[in-house]
Amino acid sequence: MFFQIFELQLLCALALDLLLGDPRWFPHPVRIIGWFCVRLEALFRRIFIGKRLAGAATVLAVLGVTLGLVTMLLWAAALFSPLLADGLAVFLIYTSIAARDLIRHSREVYAALQQEGASGLLAGQQAVAMIVGRDTAALDRTGVIRASVETVAENMVDGVAAPLFFAVIGGICAPFLEMSPVVLAALCAMGYKAVNTMDSMFGYKNERYLAFGWTAARLDDVVNFIPARLSGLLLVVASFLLGLDGKSALRIFIRDRLCHASPNSGHSEAAVAGALGVQLGGESIYFGQAVAKPTMGERTRELADSDILITNRLMLVGSALFLMVLLLLRRILPG
Repeated sequence: MFFQIFELQLLCALALDLLLGDPRWFPHPVRIIGWFCVRLEALFRRIFIGKRLAGAATVLAVLGVTLGLVTMLLWAAALFSPLLADGLAVFLIYTSIAARDLIRHSREVYAALQQEGASGLLAGQQAVAMIVGRDTAALDRTGVIRASVETVAENMVDGVAAPLFFAVIGGICAPFLEMSPVVLAALCAMGYKAVNTMDSMFGYKNERYLAFGWTAARLDDVVNFIPARLSGLLLVVASFLLGLDGKSALRIFIRDRLCHASPNSGHSEAAVAGALGVQLGGESIYFGQAVAKPTMGERTRELADSDILITNRLMLVGSALFLMVLLLLRRILPG
């Protein structure tokens, strides 16, 4: 068989995401993790006086609850049938991936900008506000496009690449633990989503979360270290395959990937900026305060609406390459 069973299961999870995305009516595991984050934050803030200690305890508790509940669900399913457990594991991996939602939300920004006159800009500001943390009311048309492009480029890592990375790592380690590869893959993917969700909720650099969110933010930096760098490299390859400026993508990736305040976010953004021949980064407004970010890329031209669609294609091809590299690695490694 050309594809192994685990590879088919992983492809099935990815196909489910591309077909279904994240139905808004469904109690998504990430929303459940977020619910635990809120409750456990309140609990440990009462227990511990030190904010950093309270934050570390919350991280450990959320991780423990997430992995414990997923383990119990998969174990209970296995009592009925190993096939049921594998099917549930495929479903959980699917929920950890967000490629379709990235495309859907960014295309909504693109569609909004196609409206004529000032109504298009207003609609674009409202649409992009659904996917970014910055204030969008003062953005001009270029700012709306830039925010959308940056979001797709950055979130390729935590929305697609990193969950797949940890799922495949689980599949590689499973034989040594005498576990079903897809079951351990689901556990690893859900563990990653717990870390990433905590960073999105606690990783703010404000008075409330600067100390409390330190552990969550640093742990998120660690788990995204390899996926971010591999994503940037493969976006360079994707830019060649799509007929974009691959040479510039590689040059800007090497030059600007560490310009971002985050140790991981700049890799994919720099590669996309180079591939498009545009400049990303610069000043943004958060909670009413202007934040000057380093720029990535070179302004050889102004951003255009179509750059949103091109970035989506880059993300999809880059993600496909990412999965191919991981599965090849799994075949090469022993066990």
